[in-house]
Amino acid sequence: MNNNYPYLPKDKTIEYVKEDNPFMAEAKLVRNNYSSDLNHPTGAVVVLNGEIIGRSANQSAIKNKRLLDLHKNGLCIRKILKIPSGKAYWLCPGCASPSHHAESRAVRDALSHQKSIIGADLYLYGHWWCCKPCWDSMINAGIAHVYLVEGATELFK
Repeated sequence: MNNNYPYLPKDKTIEYVKEDNPFMAEAKLVRNNYSSDLNHPTGAVVVLNGEIIGRSANQSAIKNKRLLDLHKNGLCIRKILKIPSGKAYWLCPGCASPSHHAESRAVRDALSHQKSIIGADLYLYGHWWCCKPCWDSMINAGIAHVYLVEGATELFK
């Protein structure tokens, strides 16, 4: 399936599972409970040998609820300047920078519990693609497959 992703590494693919997949359901739960990026809340879980070994959600640099609400309701420099997803996170403190994206954070969480996560899978709920810094962290850690929820392009674009 080619969704014209803004970035996809050579020889890598994104696979899709139903929303009721238990690992995708957990990624959604993590997103709903822990993301502080209200524009694009995402959650991710890392799965190795059928067991969740890492989980996280993306985090905004802004922690104040009122400022987060303002950001969600349009006070986002990247939105105002029509900057595409995956670009210039540094312009807006309300947008989660790549090091605070769910994918990178979940990989770090998994690595904090296990010496190696080579061959693990990552399930992401809340976005329709992964940026280059997230792909780099997943590839460097040995993530084998990346899964999004079916219909992610329509749900989150």
